[in-house]
Amino acid sequence: MLKRTRKREFSRSSAARDAAPVLLILHQELSTPGRVGHHFLSRGYTLDIRRPALGDQLPETLEKHTGVVVFGGPMSANDETEFIRRETDWLAVPLREKKPFLGICLGAQMLARHLGARVATHPEGMAEIGYYPIRATPEAREVTPEWPDHVYQWHREGFSLPHGADLLAEGDLFEVQAFRYGPAAYGIQFHPEVTHAMMCRWTTRGHDRMIATPGARQRADHFHDRPVYDPSVRTWLAAFLEKWVTPPAAHLPQAAE
Repeated sequence: MLKRTRKREFSRSSAARDAAPVLLILHQELSTPGRVGHHFLSRGYTLDIRRPALGDQLPETLEKHTGVVVFGGPMSANDETEFIRRETDWLAVPLREKKPFLGICLGAQMLARHLGARVATHPEGMAEIGYYPIRATPEAREVTPEWPDHVYQWHREGFSLPHGADLLAEGDLFEVQAFRYGPAAYGIQFHPEVTHAMMCRWTTRGHDRMIATPGARQRADHFHDRPVYDPSVRTWLAAFLEKWVTPPAAHLPQAAE
């Protein structure tokens, strides 16, 4: 039986003392929110971290939260485990309330599946593990003008574009790399949150997977590519998260007086 953990909240600075906390959903006991967490802490937000896989409950409403980020994990959005089904169904809450939502890798796959899209492995068994190119669409430039041309990946499954969603970035092995649904929900297949320490852990624990999986970059390639591509990823993430927490109404034209 999985050990139940209590939700954790981190202190915030006076910069956002009046802002509601950001809900962060993680899927393993030792997982961390990486750069996403660092960004919000540096802006003064409280982080409300919950792990449904370990028994944490999700709120019935996000009235008391700024938004929610659902991170990745080794699970599949197609798994029939109780917490995967419950968490996928729960995504109706941020969608209904039009709260800022960001799904990263597994989180994006859950969002896609919730919206009726297909989540599946590559037809030739390929995976993306390491840095791979992506291409931003014109719609993506409306969100943030500059997007990275290579991003860090760690996945074997991808998803089709949900009906009614805007494609923001596409790739070669897995076509849909980022999308927007409605005014405030985003799904990205890649991992901009990964710090150097996280990359060290992932490539150590996943060493055998990198060797055995078609399409995967080898460990040395990850560290060779990081100084080349990571600066633009880091810059994009900061710009994107700043836009993400801004209520959609703030972007609407002002009525004439």
